[in-house]
Amino acid sequence: MAKPDVGDQAPDFALPGTGGKTYRLSDYRGRNLILAFYPGDATTVCTKQFCNYRDEGDRLDELGAEVLGISPQSVDSHEHWVKEQELNVPLLADEDLAVAKSYGVTGWIGPLARLTELKDVPGGRYVQRAIFVLDGDGVVRHRTVSRTGSTYESVEDLERAVASLG
Repeated sequence: MAKPDVGDQAPDFALPGTGGKTYRLSDYRGRNLILAFYPGDATTVCTKQFCNYRDEGDRLDELGAEVLGISPQSVDSHEHWVKEQELNVPLLADEDLAVAKSYGVTGWIGPLARLTELKDVPGGRYVQRAIFVLDGDGVVRHRTVSRTGSTYESVEDLERAVASLG
């Protein structure tokens, strides 16, 4: 499947996540949704990203969009990281990378292996840091993908992306 771009229907998914829930894209119909794909729990940039979302929680709540984090770590790993960092965004476990692949946000670890903190990568692949903003119909309205994952979209960036929904 080709990666969804702005204007395309977002691929559906159902993934286990924190709080003992299964999260489905279809559950968010009628509401704006932000999917935050990230390489790994407890890594430096990922921790900065999700702590930014925690620290700016009031602004995040005012976005009029739910935020979900997606990475290949297990729900147990996510639960540990949420507790350790007091995170406020539900984290979903895409352990086989099926959802990340359907969104076109996986890469080969190859030469990046020396630069990454990731210990295990399924099949030699990793999840690229990416943000997808979906409207209430599940259409992609904003898409950014970081090849290196060294930067992330802050709450301020997310505010701009959601504001563009109109």
